[in-house]
Amino acid sequence: MNKKVLVIGQGAREHAIVWKLASSNHVGQIFAAPGNPGIGSLAQCVDIKADDVAGLKDFALSNQIDLTVVGPEAPLMKGLADEFVAAGLKVFGPSARAAVIEGSKVFTKDLCRKYGVPTAAYGAFTDVDAAVEFAQQLYDAGKRAVIKADGLAAGKGVIVSRDLEEACEAIESIMLDKEFGSAGDQVVVEECLDGEELSFFAVTDGQDFITLLPAQDHKRVFDNDEGPNTGGMGAYVNPPVATPELQERIIKEIIKPVLAAMQAEGRTYQGVLYGGLMLPEQGPQVLEFNARFGDPEAQVLIPMIKSDLYEMLEEAASGRISELRPELEEGSCVCVVLASGGYPGTFERGKPISGLDDILPGCMVFQAGTACQDGQLVTDGGRVLSVVSRGADLQSALDLVYRQIERISFEGMHYRRDIAHRALKHQGGRP
Repeated sequence: MNKKVLVIGQGAREHAIVWKLASSNHVGQIFAAPGNPGIGSLAQCVDIKADDVAGLKDFALSNQIDLTVVGPEAPLMKGLADEFVAAGLKVFGPSARAAVIEGSKVFTKDLCRKYGVPTAAYGAFTDVDAAVEFAQQLYDAGKRAVIKADGLAAGKGVIVSRDLEEACEAIESIMLDKEFGSAGDQVVVEECLDGEELSFFAVTDGQDFITLLPAQDHKRVFDNDEGPNTGGMGAYVNPPVATPELQERIIKEIIKPVLAAMQAEGRTYQGVLYGGLMLPEQGPQVLEFNARFGDPEAQVLIPMIKSDLYEMLEEAASGRISELRPELEEGSCVCVVLASGGYPGTFERGKPISGLDDILPGCMVFQAGTACQDGQLVTDGGRVLSVVSRGADLQSALDLVYRQIERISFEGMHYRRDIAHRALKHQGGRP
C-alpha cells in the first residue's frame, strides 16, 4: 500500500519514528514538519513549525495524509489532534483535554489522588509563602522536597532540593523569577522518593492498550547522576528492576486505573501514555505522565519493535488496538546522547560534525540539533545526536555504542560514559 504519513517534530525521537516507518510495507511517502537533515534522507521535510496547527492541518488536507504522528507535546497541548479529527484526518496523539496529563503536573497529581493511583505526598500552590511552608513541613519531618513547575518546561522544570534553602530558592526561581515563564505560575511541592526511576509505555486507542518495553532514562548531565537535569542524556531498555511481576503491578495499579480515570473525566486518551515512575520499597509511584514517546527513550524503544510501526499507530488511531499483538525484538538496545558544550546551559551552534559516514553494523545515529551549512552538517541545538546500538545483551550493546561514539566528533562534544550504570551494578558488568 502507498499510505502517506506526516510526522510532526524535528528531534531524534522523530528521526527514529521516521526511520521505522520507512521500513513499513504500508507506507509509500513520509513527510516531516519541520524535520532535520537526518530525517531528510528518509522523508520530505516541510517548512512548517511543529506548533503551527493551522498550517499543518492545511498541509495534511491538501496532501491527503492518511496518518499524522505527533512527536512533541506542545502541538498536542495546542489542540492539534482535535483540529485534525474535526477535519476528518487520522492522527496518533491525544486531544488537548487528554494531553493535559503532561501539560499540568497539578492536574496529574490531583487525578492520582482522586482515583487512588500511587504517587508521592504533595501540595499544589500559587502562593510562594504557602509553597515554602509545605517544603518546611517536609524537611521538619526528615524528608526532602521536589519542586516542580506546573506546566511544560522542556523536561527541565523539576528541582530535587538537597535542603530547605535550596527548596526555597527553587520555589522563588520558578514562581517569582519566572525561570520557566508561565509554566511556573503554579508549583507542585512533593515528597522526594528514593529508588530507581522507570519509564513505562502504553499505546492506547482510548479503550484498550498494548505495552512496549520498559526503559530507564538518564536525566542528569554528568556521570554518576551529577549536575543539572536535561532533556535526557541516554537510555536503555529492560532495566533489571523491571521484572515481569513489577510490570504486571504497574499495569494493574497505574496504567489501567489512569486510562479509566481519564475516561471518567471525559478526557479519553488515545496515543502513547508514558509513565515516569519511581520504584521505592512500597512499590511503583507516579512521578509524572507524558503524552508522547520519550526522548531519548523512543530511540531505544522503536528499534526493538519487530512489528510494523505504521500498523500499530494506525490501529491505535482507529480504535482497534485490541486486534494487535506486537512482536518485540530480543536482546538489548542503548542510546547515548552527544550534546553541545555548555548544554543544558548556554552553548554555541554551527560546529562541524564528522564521522557520520562511518556507522558500525548494529548502530544507528538519529539526528536532533543539526543543520546543513554550506553543504556541511553542523550542530544546531543542545542535544545534537543520539547514538544507538542493539546487541544480544546489555554489555555488548554498550560496548558497541561507545565504539561508535569514538568515530564521531564536533567541537565541545560531551556525553555520559556511564549509561546503564544501575543495570551494570545489578548484573556485575563494567561501565
